[in-house]
Amino acid sequence: MKFKEVDGGVCAPKGFKASGIHCGIRKNKTKKDLALILSEVECSAAGVYTSNIVQGAPVIVTREHISRNGRAQAIICNSGNANTCNANGIEIANGMCALVEEKCGVPADKVIVASTGVIGQRLEIEPIKNGMDELVASLGDNSVSANEAIMTTDLVPKSVAVEFEIGGKLCRIGAIAKGIGMVCPNMATNLIFLTSDVAISPDILQAALSEDVRSSFNMISVDGDQSTNDTCCIMCNGLAGNKEISGDCPDLKIFKKALHYCTVKLSKMIAKDGEGATKLIECNVKGAKSVKMAKTVAKTIIKSSLVKAAMFGADANWGRVLCAIGYSGEKVNPLKIDLDFVSCAGRLPVCRQGYGVDFSEEFAKQVLSEDEIDINVNLNLGSCKAVAWGCDLTYDYVKINGDYRT
Repeated sequence: MKFKEVDGGVCAPKGFKASGIHCGIRKNKTKKDLALILSEVECSAAGVYTSNIVQGAPVIVTREHISRNGRAQAIICNSGNANTCNANGIEIANGMCALVEEKCGVPADKVIVASTGVIGQRLEIEPIKNGMDELVASLGDNSVSANEAIMTTDLVPKSVAVEFEIGGKLCRIGAIAKGIGMVCPNMATNLIFLTSDVAISPDILQAALSEDVRSSFNMISVDGDQSTNDTCCIMCNGLAGNKEISGDCPDLKIFKKALHYCTVKLSKMIAKDGEGATKLIECNVKGAKSVKMAKTVAKTIIKSSLVKAAMFGADANWGRVLCAIGYSGEKVNPLKIDLDFVSCAGRLPVCRQGYGVDFSEEFAKQVLSEDEIDINVNLNLGSCKAVAWGCDLTYDYVKINGDYRT
């Protein structure tokens, strides 16, 4: 199914406004650090979160809010401070929700709250409180500003929106995201906010999102570290006017495909804009005995520091890929593995049935010098497949993270 991409990000669906400002959390006044997304009406809501035992206070508060009845109407998010490992963290997260209630009339328990930035630094409510009037006054078709306000070391905003029909009604899904480092989740990755004007029940929405992330955001790795604040939330306000999706039906299939289109697009954007990255790496594994095997192998390859370094250097050191497959924990047969490197410069076969094949080093350099590279693996054991996304490992990654806090 093909979907038409449209402009607008989280403001593309009917009834959503957004804004982003600098309120003073970040020292650099040119960097926005506070975002708000608001629906005209209450929405069905769903979320998935980090499985790290150390969790940011906003994750705890947001999970509690959504789990009560699957309803929300606003998202507030700050950057520059993760509000994690703070003695007053829950108080601050609840305080941010209370400010939305005060300024927008949305009940505090219908607010999704998120934070991103340095862990373990105290976050004060005063800058946020002082910035609320400007934040609310700026609400409008400002998805880009909201996107900029949730970024940390991201180099580019990450946004997508699509439109499609359900029951003869024109519907849309929009989204913004931030990624960069600490991207190796078991739920989603860092911060992703999705909006939609589709009418769908909260339980069906939660099931759809939880299912989707297993083959989208769960399949990303930038550096092998998992954040404490990973949050992916979606709000659906029903203003498209379709009959509410409340069970398994053709309308749900369309919605899930549109959702997956957006999440996969964001996954690639997040991986390509990893800290210090110069290349998007896509690992396609097929011929596995199970989906689990395919996913495990694909993610193990994507997470390998040696593979990532080889991609940075445009070095067709394919043995590193087979090495990663071998320690993935899956019972593969090394003598059945085929491996190709592919880019817009062409296809480079490097391994057949577990052994190397002759190739031109000059052509290999051309293939691996592109900014998007596919690592295609055929395990030749079954019919299952999976895709994972990552990036190369560069000198700049160490530079960025060597003084991230200071």
